[in-house]
Amino acid sequence: MKVLKFGGTSVGSAENINKVISILNQQSQTTNIAVVVSAVGGITDKLLEAGNLACSKDLDYKQKYDTIWSIHNSIIEGLFLNPDNDKSLQKQQDDLYDLMTEKLNDLKSLLDGIYLINELSPKTKDKLLSFGEDLSSTLIYHTLKSRTIDAALKNSQDLIVTDSNFNNATVNFDITNTNIQSFFNSNDSAIVLFPGFVSKSINDEITTLGRGGSDYTAAIIAAAMDADELQIWTDVSGMFTTNPKLVKQASPIVELSYQEAVELSHFGAKVLYPPTVMPVLKKKIPIVIKNTLDPEAIGTTITQNITPNGNSPVKGISNIDKVALLTLQGNGMVGVPGFSKRLFETLAQEKINIILITQSSSEHTICFGISDSDAQRAKIAIDAVFEYEISLQKIDPIVLETNLSIIAVIGDKMKNHQGISGKMFSTLGKNNVNIRAIAQGASERNISAVIHKNDVKKALNSLHEQFFEIKTKQINLFITGVGNVGERLIEQIKQQKAYLKENFKISLRIAGLSNSRTMIVNDEGINLKNWKQELENGEKSSLDGFFEHAKSLNLRNSVFVDITANEAVSNIYSDYLKQSISVVACNKIACSGNIEYYTELKALSRQYNTSFLFETNVGAGLPVLDTLSNLIASGDKVNTIQAVLSGSLNFIFNNFNTETTFYDVVKQAQEEGYTEPDPRIDLSGIDVARKILILARESGHAIELSQLESDSFLTENASNSDTVDDFFKTLIEDEDYYQGLFKSAQDNNCQLKFVAEFNDGKAKVGLQEIPEGHPFYNLKGKDNIVMFYTQRYPEQPLIIKGAGAGADVTASGLFADIIRIANN
Repeated sequence: MKVLKFGGTSVGSAENINKVISILNQQSQTTNIAVVVSAVGGITDKLLEAGNLACSKDLDYKQKYDTIWSIHNSIIEGLFLNPDNDKSLQKQQDDLYDLMTEKLNDLKSLLDGIYLINELSPKTKDKLLSFGEDLSSTLIYHTLKSRTIDAALKNSQDLIVTDSNFNNATVNFDITNTNIQSFFNSNDSAIVLFPGFVSKSINDEITTLGRGGSDYTAAIIAAAMDADELQIWTDVSGMFTTNPKLVKQASPIVELSYQEAVELSHFGAKVLYPPTVMPVLKKKIPIVIKNTLDPEAIGTTITQNITPNGNSPVKGISNIDKVALLTLQGNGMVGVPGFSKRLFETLAQEKINIILITQSSSEHTICFGISDSDAQRAKIAIDAVFEYEISLQKIDPIVLETNLSIIAVIGDKMKNHQGISGKMFSTLGKNNVNIRAIAQGASERNISAVIHKNDVKKALNSLHEQFFEIKTKQINLFITGVGNVGERLIEQIKQQKAYLKENFKISLRIAGLSNSRTMIVNDEGINLKNWKQELENGEKSSLDGFFEHAKSLNLRNSVFVDITANEAVSNIYSDYLKQSISVVACNKIACSGNIEYYTELKALSRQYNTSFLFETNVGAGLPVLDTLSNLIASGDKVNTIQAVLSGSLNFIFNNFNTETTFYDVVKQAQEEGYTEPDPRIDLSGIDVARKILILARESGHAIELSQLESDSFLTENASNSDTVDDFFKTLIEDEDYYQGLFKSAQDNNCQLKFVAEFNDGKAKVGLQEIPEGHPFYNLKGKDNIVMFYTQRYPEQPLIIKGAGAGADVTASGLFADIIRIANN
């Protein structure tokens, strides 16, 4: 014999009920089956809403009643299609309609009574809620009969006997088991249908079995009859590794032990309710969780003996929402017996269930988690019980925190694996998930942590990635500045996405894009095929708005990428770092501006265990800062730095000669993207000055930009120009001056290079004539070169050379920083 239970979704429509009937038909061919059904999906809530409205003298209860009637009527119509062609079928539909009308009239009378007496007692509430399962079981039974399927209907209230604890009755198993066994001994139907959830007290009063009562009904019948199997049919394919609504990568768990299933169900896995396990556990009856909408799916089997395998010792990650944390603390508790007894007795008297308990070894603090709905009642009761101690300041008034959730990592084999808790808490810490309390039993089957409710999605995704996925790290990017470089970066991400995932187990996802006009965000990732169109139609952009989006989405492994030259954008880096959102900056302003801000950003990066990377600040895609960082970290000391750090200026002076005008070369550099849109930034030398300043600071020297010596080669007209157009006009007007610079270098057999130097704590930049034989002399195109003279490289410098300008190489430098963060 098998016992099958079908949940509210499974019987929530004519289409789904037809699937249920198909399952019953198939399984009843090989064995007798008992079938327990829940109320039609959503009906229990509607019954409760109608009762509360009636109790509040609100006539809208009649509207709720009409909705309940309408839902059942539409299901009947869907199950009895075209009855006009079959008189017998038409009569059965009419009979069912009359029977349902009779039952619903009884419901209407009960609601009217609640309205008249203005009261909804626990006893009346049980009677009210019992209508849901009564209606669904009646409807399904008569549908089975209309299809000539051998079935019987038995009211569970005639078999399951309880005490009079209304809304959550306790079963009298001696009487109940005898009743069930006696019934089946006299019944030979292939299928017997039962309404779940409902029961009767020993005094013949209608009672209910509480939350998950239909599952419990099925388990009671299975245990009483020593069934071969208990099947729980629902709308998902088993118990999942975590909540699939919050974690897309969640997958069904094939096998669980009874203890693992209880832990997962207690901590929020709503597919199964904890009381369900207990009756069948004693008889070692397997529980199989199946999907009515996908009957062929394997589902989850819960049993005593699990097949050994090499999978993770963690079986699932669950969560409970709407949790409040209460803390009893004070010096007067230390060494004084009885505080715990009085505390928990008070909660028991108030019928408040405790979800989690933790106590410090100093005995100074007892912390416990309960449902949010019980929080204020608990605080008032506890403060009253300890009023005397509080008045003497031996203990503090109870501390109450709300808007919390509990996450739990669960698995039988966790006890035999070191490092599970370390992985759990380090993963949460890296993602800025603050832990308010921790609890772990001696069995080590469950490690629980209390966190803020806003962090649940990020916590579940991070932990699932750590324990269940093939070490694929999800990186969520928020990119501001999608001009030339930004567009190339997006294209590179699009091109390399599959390669990175397959070869490096890194999954890059752009969750936000912003320019000066509009912005878009999507926690599932922006479609890179049509991002330009989406951005064009996005909401109005703002720096604060973009930050708030990134903060509120609260995605794991988030990275803010700044591809602007905007000071206001650089000023918001600290806000991102404080949210444990890494920062990758193409923008040089933060690192070359005020030394206090630069130092603060470095400190925030360490404090919040996140990354602040800016490789492209100096050499575009060249690994200049990475190399310097490795030198310093290994104990080397920089003595001198000599560098050509402007790819744009190098391009300009390599292409400038007597046959071209200075204006034409600068214009070409601007059009090809080697300079900023405003070329004055490059030609003034300020860009190079910022780069050598950053190198000096990264070498350990705290200097300001104002301390740097800059020898500008521009004319006074160019330096004082108000606009870019005016600047270009001065280049035409002062062509003879620039030709003179070139001729002087040519006469001395030298090349013009704009050189940055750092030596003895001082930095300077300026145009120099570089003689033949110098490493800078043959520097071509837009190449950069950096020479580090260090204690380990005192005479022959460590040289880094390559393309130092251009959208593609700059984008690749940003890409490299993003990959560094992913590999961190």
